[in-house]
Amino acid sequence: MNDITPRDIGSDGLSRRGFITGTGSLLGAAALAGPPAVAQPRAAAAPASAPAAIGSGAHVPVLVIGTGYGGSVAALRLAQAGVEVHMVEMGMAWDTPGSDGKIFANTTRPDKRSYWLRTRTKQPLSNFLGFPLDKDVPRYTGILDAEDFSGITVYQGRGVGGGSLVNGGMAVTPRRENFAAVLPSVDAGEMYGTYYPRANSGLGVGTVDPDWFESAECYQYARVGRRHAERSGFPFVFVPDVYDWDYMEREAAGTVPRSALDGEILYGNNHGKKSLQQTYLARARDTGRVTISPLHRVTSVTPASAGGYTVVIDQLDTGGATTATKTVTADKVFFAAGSVGTSKLLVGLRATGALPRLNSEIGKGWGDNGNVMCGRANHLWDPTGRLQSSIPTAGIDNWAAGGAFAEVAPLPTGIETYASFYLSITRNPHRAQFSWNTSAGKAELDWQTSWKQASIDMAKTIFDKINAKEGTIYRTDLFGTYKIWGDHLTYHPLGGAVLGKATDNYGRLHGHPGLYVIDGALIPGNTSVNPFVTITALAERNIERIVAADL
Repeated sequence: MNDITPRDIGSDGLSRRGFITGTGSLLGAAALAGPPAVAQPRAAAAPASAPAAIGSGAHVPVLVIGTGYGGSVAALRLAQAGVEVHMVEMGMAWDTPGSDGKIFANTTRPDKRSYWLRTRTKQPLSNFLGFPLDKDVPRYTGILDAEDFSGITVYQGRGVGGGSLVNGGMAVTPRRENFAAVLPSVDAGEMYGTYYPRANSGLGVGTVDPDWFESAECYQYARVGRRHAERSGFPFVFVPDVYDWDYMEREAAGTVPRSALDGEILYGNNHGKKSLQQTYLARARDTGRVTISPLHRVTSVTPASAGGYTVVIDQLDTGGATTATKTVTADKVFFAAGSVGTSKLLVGLRATGALPRLNSEIGKGWGDNGNVMCGRANHLWDPTGRLQSSIPTAGIDNWAAGGAFAEVAPLPTGIETYASFYLSITRNPHRAQFSWNTSAGKAELDWQTSWKQASIDMAKTIFDKINAKEGTIYRTDLFGTYKIWGDHLTYHPLGGAVLGKATDNYGRLHGHPGLYVIDGALIPGNTSVNPFVTITALAERNIERIVAADL
């Protein structure tokens, strides 16, 4: 079906364009001002005895580059096997409160903590009809990186805990019938029998109480999304999350400080969310064998003459400047800097001759998990609620018929918007490649904006039908002027060092024994759902084999 134009008139006689204009302006004003501040207790400060950063000349048995899902799994399981592990993280520790008493900034009130080395925010949802929402901020090593490549912006978490700090926490295990298309060289039986359950347990995954969901004011938006989906014949499915649901119920009751119900999500949650800091990394540190150096960026890995690898690391200040350059050695190195970070580093190491035996598959198979966003303007009799939990807990499943799974996402602005908002994951077939630009001295990605059309077409199999059934239209004021689709971004970068191609079937890099990839770079571009449970489960599988066979 063709998109309805702004001139269309609804059955209630109200100009839909006029309605969008009105609600968009109100929404923009609310988002610009932000909701009233909610009193919060001071967060716990960092321990006074925090271990010192890694020193130049140090030798470590294992160095893990990155502290996201794969790296955290590796560190924990190696430490439990008796191995001393040092982790280096480009971002901050995020364990010390700011002047407002909170560690993380609020989504509607971004400040220097919000963005990685930007002087202006770059919000995924950037506009409300005449109200551009981005603002100037001081340059700082903030929590969210909006990294621009040709044709796409990739959002990534920066800090100890990686993407777990900034995602919505939707902990979705792919349907088993879809798994062969996700990781064709991996045995589904062992993943669903052993490693997915292990990952879900380690991450602290739980599901909203369905009875509480039915009455909770903060999930009115999701119930409206369910009603619209089911009236159009689509399955509406609850999905697990890593938020503490007991805490959220207490937020709603007003007995604890609000986090999800204060709109916190994009720049971290001060309460309630079980990020890796509270799960895998906490357990890894408790072993006494894992230390972490924040604000450290690896620039080189080369074979050492005496065996193992020589690693060059820049220490950063909070303005992004290098304050020291360190050289350390490690017997084994695990690349866990995320799909983009790992891919860029490996592509550069291969092209410059630092790791010349890496094969030609390095940098290939990168995808965006089919991410595309959109909003719908509902009728006045379908309010979505002024109080919205920032933690999504359900989706619309049209994967088998249309190649799309859509999160029913929040718009936590503090006012009624009469809008439904969605992040879709689609079966987009396109894959990009990282390559090394010698003259620029950096890795580049060859993603093409036009490739997003496949995702748009798949998402439309859901939303065109819902709009036709409900007599509603797409919002055109969320991503620019008269722009329906948020097709410029991804939250879910995957691939670049694909399992069984750039590595063996357990993440060992070809050509250089003792080097491993253990993050989302192993997964070729798509998981059919939110990817972090699959990244975690695959890391559990791989590190079990590596511990048994390589140590």
